[in-house]
Amino acid sequence: MSDNLIFNSMDNPVPAVRKDIQLIPLQYNGDRVLYVHDIMEYIPSDFALNPHVESFLTLFNGRFSIQRILAMVEGQIDGQDLLQFVQLLDKNCLLESPNYRETARQKEEAFELSPARGAALAGNSYPEDPDELEKYLSDLFSPFTCSESVQFPEKALYAPHIDPKAGGDVYAKAFSVLRTLTPERVVILGTSHYAGCYPELYANTPFIGSRKIFELPNGRIPTDSGYLEELERAGETIGYTAQDRAHRIEHSIELHLLFARHIWQHDFSVVPILVNSFEDLFYFPESYLREQLERFFSFLKAADDNNTFYLISGDLAHVGKKFGDKIPAAEMKKDVESFDRKFIQSATDNNPDELFRLLHDFSDRYRTCGFPPLYTFLKAFSGLKGTEIDYHWWDETERESAVSFGAISY
Repeated sequence: MSDNLIFNSMDNPVPAVRKDIQLIPLQYNGDRVLYVHDIMEYIPSDFALNPHVESFLTLFNGRFSIQRILAMVEGQIDGQDLLQFVQLLDKNCLLESPNYRETARQKEEAFELSPARGAALAGNSYPEDPDELEKYLSDLFSPFTCSESVQFPEKALYAPHIDPKAGGDVYAKAFSVLRTLTPERVVILGTSHYAGCYPELYANTPFIGSRKIFELPNGRIPTDSGYLEELERAGETIGYTAQDRAHRIEHSIELHLLFARHIWQHDFSVVPILVNSFEDLFYFPESYLREQLERFFSFLKAADDNNTFYLISGDLAHVGKKFGDKIPAAEMKKDVESFDRKFIQSATDNNPDELFRLLHDFSDRYRTCGFPPLYTFLKAFSGLKGTEIDYHWWDETERESAVSFGAISY
């Protein structure tokens, strides 16, 4: 933050409140507060506001000056107090301001220059202390052993990336079947949730890699430099970029590595690839994107060997009011589960064309985020057979929303 970038005018329009942040009412130490959630993590994680200021925030729309706002609220607040409040918001990156843009630039560039990618979810989704994490994971996995009724995957595992607090049992059941494997290389195809936040970087780029070492509380995992170099040489022709800004806060790869590192005690390297949305294919099936995808599928197949295992990170449906539906998720459950069963059947049958048709015909109505990475894998490895391991519906009742997820071995 630079003080000379902080808003300091009574007459110029106050910068608008960022549209990509959420104000969430919470109880904290007996008091009601507005917790400010920033998906991009530019705002401090513990930042909250008094709920009484919410009405003022609607006036910070990029058009009104402080003098104009003072006239509108008719003496409800002193001018200097209002300026100081605006400056507080600006310093903490709540406003679409020069300070916010500079802070974001510095944070993103610092990440890009770093040789390592730290654990973004440690201390939140799972324990940060290594000893506490080991106990947490051991307790989570203890009920699950390698059951003879589950087909051990020879080549791949499709598993969720939902918060472990909601899907811990499914993670443990799915990753437990990997205990006997010792791959030297693990290619991870994970849903990219944040590529759309950087349209200038990732337009026409479906695959996003990273060379960074992954640093987790339970170990460091290096990347496979040779494999990544081959990807970079192919570059734009296969829709691949090593510009890894989208990896900074992404959870889809981190959570898989957390559980893989617990299951596998041997050394292995990772090829972390985030997979962007394929939505354009629904409307332009013969586009340049299709050409890139076909070449990428061929690359994956050609680069495969007996020492490579594939983790495919994706959830299923995201429904309810939290995700933009007009009705609660509970009222959609029957239809969503019917759709999910068809999705899982197509996936276990290794029928990517049917998977695509299913998403296309429903216009991805249920926001199936695991489709792009799973489709990518199935198109590259057509000869494999899948076995369903688990399926679960997580109902976030208080927000009238739900996420479904499951696991498949190949």
